[in-house]
Amino acid sequence: MRAAVLYDVATVPVFADFTEPQPDDRHQVLEVLLAGLNPVDLYIAAGQYGEVELPCVVGREGIARLPDGGRAYFAGPPAPFGSMAQYAPVDIEQTFAVPEGLDAGLAVCLGIAGLAAWLPLTWRANLRAGETVLVLGASGVVGQIAVQAAKLLGAGHVVAAARHRATLERLRQRAADATVVLEGDYRTALREAAGDGYDVVVDPLYGPSLEAALGATAPGARVVTVGATAGQTAEIAFRDLRARTLIGHGNQQAPLEVRRTAYEDMAAHAAAGEIAVEVERLPLSRIEEAWERQARGPHHKIALVP
Repeated sequence: MRAAVLYDVATVPVFADFTEPQPDDRHQVLEVLLAGLNPVDLYIAAGQYGEVELPCVVGREGIARLPDGGRAYFAGPPAPFGSMAQYAPVDIEQTFAVPEGLDAGLAVCLGIAGLAAWLPLTWRANLRAGETVLVLGASGVVGQIAVQAAKLLGAGHVVAAARHRATLERLRQRAADATVVLEGDYRTALREAAGDGYDVVVDPLYGPSLEAALGATAPGARVVTVGATAGQTAEIAFRDLRARTLIGHGNQQAPLEVRRTAYEDMAAHAAAGEIAVEVERLPLSRIEEAWERQARGPHHKIALVP
């Protein structure tokens, strides 16, 4: 089969032939309709998440055709296989149903990125109606979904913070009540936009951005960090930590049924036009170009079509 194949750690995958997977007691071989590209794919290929079995097919998530003709979201094919191929070994019991009529590109957005937005608000922070929410890194796919999700989940005031002004403007038109550009003295801007303080913070950035956000939170705030794209360390003053809860989140920490319910809830909203993300589709043969674009930090989802 044709696939995006990684031959050496810290290199760019190439479009090449790879041995087709075979079914086993746990996995069926399904046709991949579309695969999602994420920052984590680059980290894995760079060896930052541990040893990589080489050669291997890259990609952690995708939309596949089920034997009954339906579609399903799948994640985590067993090594050395991945989602960026014509076929992938899939554990059917671990898949999430994709509603008829929901665009496959949007459906894949709701997986790794969507769960990293929805679960911090629900399963981690237990967002309550009327609360004030800050979403850092709001121009990324996780951030964009988190802003829209916060509003759908009943937040009273949602602030989107990022550096990409065009995306912030789109979020203001769609779901954000206020925006903050993370440039210059953004610590003051975050405080001014917080009102009486943020009750919940969704943080894909860590580093200085988290430090600034903590100073604008209300007593009892829950701060959920899902990534560290702005820095691997943060200096947190004790006064900013008092009466706050800091939570580190990974999607796989949530039980399967919690993730499935979250995905189905998002899919229903997306099918109703209440969650939107720009998706750029590229043929799988252009994996090298797609990889380089992802490395530059696009403000939309990149999806590969076998």
